[in-house]
Amino acid sequence: MKDFENVIEYRFKNKKLLDEALTHSSYANEHRDKGVKCNERLEFLGDAVLSIVVADYIFENCPELPEGELTKLRSVLVCEKALYKFGKMINLGSYLKLSKGERNGGGADRPSIVSDAFEAVIAAIYLDGGIEPARKHILRFVTPEIKSNQKKPFKDYKTTLQEIVQKNPGERIEYHLVSESGPDHDKHFVFEVHLNSNVIGKGGGRSKKEAEQNAAREALELMGY
Repeated sequence: MKDFENVIEYRFKNKKLLDEALTHSSYANEHRDKGVKCNERLEFLGDAVLSIVVADYIFENCPELPEGELTKLRSVLVCEKALYKFGKMINLGSYLKLSKGERNGGGADRPSIVSDAFEAVIAAIYLDGGIEPARKHILRFVTPEIKSNQKKPFKDYKTTLQEIVQKNPGERIEYHLVSESGPDHDKHFVFEVHLNSNVIGKGGGRSKKEAEQNAAREALELMGY
């Protein structure tokens, strides 16, 4: 645990919290007679702490993004894929307490186990030292990821879809407004994209352009692009 504390750059006052955060349910079940606790409850709390820290950070530091884009960015940063990546960066799997069967079966490198443990460690830091150490720990991983996402060029799904369809002469793409709701300051639009007379995608957004782009994106996904 001391080695892991060096890796995460945080010293626990209550070492039992860290021990629990690193204990998978398979190990706890193997040692049930000793009253060993697994990290599932900490994972639950860590998920909430992670979400609020990420939401707060991108709200303050990405003022140009509308609500829909903030939601997408947050989901990218807190999903299993991202947390597994963060866990791999600190070699988290090697520090986990797993049953012999789980470890032999590759559990130390299983995305669900590593990502859950990453959330549990967040909760352990939060309970041991409060929100600021937890925030510092989370942003160490999240901030570079946000900058990486911001560098990615805007994807013009409408243009991409149009270019694909134009390869087949005679086929026509049209966008149709399906619904419009909400007050003037917070509108929500839903568009369908039609290939000839067939609906091939549907998307919503806070502007007509955003809704059309999301409809085109769904069409591309359904087409396998």
